[in-house]
Amino acid sequence: MMRRWPKRLWLVRHGQSAGNVAHDAAHAARLDRIALTGRDVDVPLSPLGEDQSRALGHWFAEMKPGERPDVLLVSPYVRAIRTAELIREAGGVDPDEPLCADERLREKEFGILDGLTGPGVINVFPDQAEFRRILGKFYHRPPGGESWCDVILRLRSLLDTVSLHYANRRVLIVAHQVVVLCLRYIVEHLDEPAILAIDREGDVANCSVTEYRFDPDRGAMGGLRLERYNFTVPVEREAVPVTAAKDMPVAARG
Repeated sequence: MMRRWPKRLWLVRHGQSAGNVAHDAAHAARLDRIALTGRDVDVPLSPLGEDQSRALGHWFAEMKPGERPDVLLVSPYVRAIRTAELIREAGGVDPDEPLCADERLREKEFGILDGLTGPGVINVFPDQAEFRRILGKFYHRPPGGESWCDVILRLRSLLDTVSLHYANRRVLIVAHQVVVLCLRYIVEHLDEPAILAIDREGDVANCSVTEYRFDPDRGAMGGLRLERYNFTVPVEREAVPVTAAKDMPVAARG
């Protein structure tokens, strides 16, 4: 029987970014817009985000060489690439292992809502706030942006690539909050109410670990079994603050 899945699969949200910090500040001040210039793709890690990434790298580095990640896939956004680089520099991945950026792992695109806080969406685009209320976050697609379904569609393609090229490997994916949740939706065969219930439990923490292990008894060809979700011990044990700042407008998350 040919194995389709990686031996291990880790999903990691990037470390705290300057955008996360700016979003929280704008929300606390009840501003409509987040004080950032330039593209979302270029937003860097905050100094705390760099510390979180190194702490996670140290955790991976403590694994035996045959247990650490040997494939590193990453969103092309600067904050995700830098998180992956720092994990590798800290010994969590072999220094010669290439960092493979894949645009299918990019952040959910917010279109005309990009850069707005939750109150900002309501104040600037009340029609979109109402559409989102009616359709729900899973299906609502703001003009120029994506719904969760759109993200899931590109991630199904990504997992086909993982299955084709990285079966029996140990794969680390560094990406974004919605990407982690949507990958859970696909891998665990969840439905809309189930994944939204998980989302309501709390945000995915920066540099948290979601881990799957291959189980040969799951289905005719085996499958991935969830070992842990939103695991923050690697960051906590180095006395680095854990953060779970939002990546998107509150009104677009729910």
